[in-house]
Amino acid sequence: MFGAIARKLFGTANERYIKGLQKYVDDINALEAEIEPLSDDALRARTDWLRERVANGEKLDDVLVDAFATVREAAKRTLGQRHYDVQLLGGIVLHRGQIAEMATGEGKTLVATLAAYLNALDGKGVHVVTVNDYLAKRDSEWMGKVYNFLGMTTSCILNEMGDKERQDAYACDITYATNNELGFDYLRDNMKFTLETMVQRPFNFAIVDEVDSILIDEARTPLIISGPSDDSSDLYGAVDAIIPNLQEDDYEKDEKVKSISLSEKGVETAEELLRQAGLLEAGGLYDLTNVSLLHHVNSALRAHHIFQNGVDYLVKDGKVMIVDEFTGRAMEGRRYSDGLHQALEAKEKVTVQQENQTLASVTFQNYFRLYPKLAGMTGTAMTEAGEFAEIYKLEVVDMPTNRVISRKDYDDEVYRTRGEKINAIIEQIVECVERKQPILVGTVSIEQSEELAAALKKRKIKHEVLNAKQHEREAYIVAQAGVPGAVTIATNMAGRGTDIQLGGNLDMRVQTELGENPSDAEIERLKSEIAEAKQVALDAGGLFVLGTERHESRRIDNQLRGRSGRQGDVGASKFFLSLEDDLMRIFGSERMDGMLKKLGLEEGEAIVHPWINKALEKAQQKVEARNFDMRKQLLKFDDVMNDQRKVIFEQRREMMSTEDVSDLIKDMRYDVIEDIVDKCIPEKAYAEQWDTDSLHEEITRVFNIDLPVKEWAKEEGVADQEIRDRITDEVDRKMAAKVVNYGEDIWRSVEKSVLLQLLDTIWKEHLLALDHLRQGIGLRAYAQRDPLNEYKREAFNLFEEMLSILRDRVVSLLAHVELQVGSPEDELEAFNRHEDQQMTESRQDPAMANQQPESPEYGTATVRTNKPSENIDPNDPATWGKVARNAACPCGSGKKFKHCHG
Repeated sequence: MFGAIARKLFGTANERYIKGLQKYVDDINALEAEIEPLSDDALRARTDWLRERVANGEKLDDVLVDAFATVREAAKRTLGQRHYDVQLLGGIVLHRGQIAEMATGEGKTLVATLAAYLNALDGKGVHVVTVNDYLAKRDSEWMGKVYNFLGMTTSCILNEMGDKERQDAYACDITYATNNELGFDYLRDNMKFTLETMVQRPFNFAIVDEVDSILIDEARTPLIISGPSDDSSDLYGAVDAIIPNLQEDDYEKDEKVKSISLSEKGVETAEELLRQAGLLEAGGLYDLTNVSLLHHVNSALRAHHIFQNGVDYLVKDGKVMIVDEFTGRAMEGRRYSDGLHQALEAKEKVTVQQENQTLASVTFQNYFRLYPKLAGMTGTAMTEAGEFAEIYKLEVVDMPTNRVISRKDYDDEVYRTRGEKINAIIEQIVECVERKQPILVGTVSIEQSEELAAALKKRKIKHEVLNAKQHEREAYIVAQAGVPGAVTIATNMAGRGTDIQLGGNLDMRVQTELGENPSDAEIERLKSEIAEAKQVALDAGGLFVLGTERHESRRIDNQLRGRSGRQGDVGASKFFLSLEDDLMRIFGSERMDGMLKKLGLEEGEAIVHPWINKALEKAQQKVEARNFDMRKQLLKFDDVMNDQRKVIFEQRREMMSTEDVSDLIKDMRYDVIEDIVDKCIPEKAYAEQWDTDSLHEEITRVFNIDLPVKEWAKEEGVADQEIRDRITDEVDRKMAAKVVNYGEDIWRSVEKSVLLQLLDTIWKEHLLALDHLRQGIGLRAYAQRDPLNEYKREAFNLFEEMLSILRDRVVSLLAHVELQVGSPEDELEAFNRHEDQQMTESRQDPAMANQQPESPEYGTATVRTNKPSENIDPNDPATWGKVARNAACPCGSGKKFKHCHG
């Protein structure tokens, strides 16, 4: 109570913060009269003036007012749009590295121009992150007019671009891209072999559009680049055939966490069926030898009983395509990991593609935390403010709207059965159509949207359906959803990027009806038609948003609601629920059902009360809190791998930027000798206790050199240190001879190339080991041990082991490798040919994997060159033929050819 009184007197913390920013807005407005009369060239020149001020040491905050005033004027001249005061406030919030929660239709795309322009003045680049390629391309072209007018470069990253185009795009002042493209470019860059082929610049500042969708919804699952592992495609089909024979009591299902496992009876049934099919040859399903078969059975169980066609995925063109639960879009190319996608393919009787092995992965949480400064904008972030603060250190600021929201949000209507609910929804739609009120119906699955569409078809009501199957027409359907009497059924509305404008969208109608060069008269005709239609829609009550079910997350419901009431328009929203809905059914509707029966609720009647809304909100908050805990736990495990990933990627980049890695190789060599000697000659042991046979074998295996270590050990008074020194001297002599034999420049390049290639191969093996460790670590809880601490400890041990293996393999390969070096300039071309075998990339990200060729295993390489002619006259260059620049000059001077006759 006292808190409410205090808020009334002093305002909320959010309101006080917004009030504190008002002075900047006043200063920007005061500059308008001074900037308006400037010529285009004079306005453009302000960019150089601002850049100079930043270069001379002024902070970005010092030039904020001048920069924002400049952008506002440029937007007026290029787009015909002047930033509202609330948009200027939004720009300041973004510049400060916070999240601006702005209602739908408040112009977030335009807001981003302010912070992007200001932060691009220091020349380090700004990334504007969108949820799909269409928006990245549209926004970069649309807002690019403002940036280009002011002399700044802008570009966007698209799926089909090559490395050179990507480099150019990242070199621009402002780069638009999807979160997937940015994440994959980061992973690919850290699989490159030269700095010149890397596409991204060091991270500076990112503005994330639909920040809740990207940093919360998609953060649960990582981006993965992978290559094929051992093929077991036939086994998926064979296991799939037995699953329909299992009865309901053969498995235990938990829909809350989407998990399923065989019951005790189910294990016996499955074992019997597998034996009949010839798949289980010996032992039980849980025997160590059958662990792979158990994995296939579990994947097939999930595919049949947890994942539904039309809800979680759809089958199109002979492929299983995942449906994004938050946006309703079919996610082209994405695949579930851990064999689940193959199990779904077997279930749907389409071609089962090869399983994958992780080569590189990163979560969006860890990727976006690489940016020194991060900001975001969305219509719905306040419900997740705690998570943004804890995970990303991002504060959410609730921005005021330009005009007061006039939308009326009705209480939910709750029916006992699904059938009653559908009938009520149809009646509501009919009522809206009769009074020419546009209605947007939000569903949570494709199946539900098609069921409603079929019911409307029966009633002969014209409608549009927007779901993963109509992905291509998305922008057009959304843009025309505000036409009087329009009925639009949409599966989730997150991040559509196109406003629903009452009366229709002028730009979309010009594009579809008038073609490329419309006349002014035709545009005016469309404008007046839209203005008339808008008035009809407003008189009918504006856009009516109807939710057919509550989502697990309040944000998704709020996003749907927010589509109505744009820029102060009137509108309404209402959710229709039944006790058979997933949220109500899974989270305790049995008591409510009994209560409604006692109250004598008749068929077709609904219960409507603010208490119901509050109870539902509490249920949603519980689900959100559980999901947050799951994401937090996931992040803790990923942080362990992330620390290792950062070390490896940093070391890799350092190696690429260093011309000469010989000191590092020498240290590795000495460490390997040290390890071998310590293992075979224990500390303080007598000479007769030394394992000289193993010592001889190991030195021969690793260094390809036959040393008389047994004889050395028999010498009187010889100590382990002396043995160590002799081995070191002999190995150093052998490697020095290689340097002299092949030329220093060539050998240094070979060392660097071997080091990078083997680091990648061993890192890939290490990721696989961590995957296996992660899958079973939860069982440690049964021994009263914390799985996270156990994972940290074992992952550290695996990391140390990986470094030891790397040292051993690098040293051994360099000791064994033999090069044929003669004369051409491309001495190392064959050795470095792995760079031409770059992996083909496809966008397959969250917890889903890429189909990619495996990285080649690297062994002894041969550099082919021409043999020098025997008829060389040192005094006659005409007889020398083609001489390598780093080879000794044929004149006999002793210098390299490039420093002599070259």
